Amino acid sequence: MKYQYSTQGTCSYQIDLDVEDGVIKDIQFYGGCDGNLQGICSLVRGMKVEDVLPKIEGIRCGMKTTSCPDQLARALRQVMAAKK
Repeated sequence: MKYQYSTQGTCSYQIDLDVEDGVIKDIQFYGGCDGNLQGICSLVRGMKVEDVLPKIEGIRCGMKTTSCPDQLARALRQVMAAKK
């Protein structure tokens, strides 16, 4: 199922996610550091959400209280909560 998440506190402003049966099928970030975000998307594609969350949750970007990976974790949590 496809979802759209508006990020907060990061250079990226939106994440589009496609998650099926708890597995990440596709992710696209809008804005932010293009190369780094492409790398993150490539690394987590095909992984179970439950395996991705502990790896990226709570990561900070410089002095910010969040980061693009942390925002992805928040988006994934929201997706999983919506499925329940």
